[in-house]
Amino acid sequence: MGLKGKLIGSIEVKCGGHSIHDIIHTNPHHIPNIAPNVLNHFEIHEGETIKVGSIVSWKFNHGGNEILFKDVVESVDLEKKSITWKVIGGNMLELYNSFTIITSSEHQWTTVTLLYEKKTEDTPEPLTHLGVLLNGLKDIESHLLKK
Repeated sequence: MGLKGKLIGSIEVKCGGHSIHDIIHTNPHHIPNIAPNVLNHFEIHEGETIKVGSIVSWKFNHGGNEILFKDVVESVDLEKKSITWKVIGGNMLELYNSFTIITSSEHQWTTVTLLYEKKTEDTPEPLTHLGVLLNGLKDIESHLLKK
């Protein structure tokens, strides 16, 4: 079994993928209020909102444990509605040498892609982390459908 991996999860969103992307790209500070069961905290450390080079952190709930991602935004593609986040700090790097999250949206779909390199063969695949991120997207969709 290899140490590098890639997981992809997609959900159909009735509000349209562009609406999900807009929240993540321009209003990420609202996500803890939209999805409080999933996301505890969002903070911008450097840069402005979600732009290439911005450094942000997210605190997620995961089975009673807190997952901290400190990310640098590597790319933003407004046409493809895609954002690439490279994890540069937080407790995710205790298990993984590298961890990248890509969010993308199109028509009625939103996709999360995780690219990672495990520190050891015994490190679990981040399936539950993918589930947490997808649950957050479902909460965003529910919020947008209520408007």
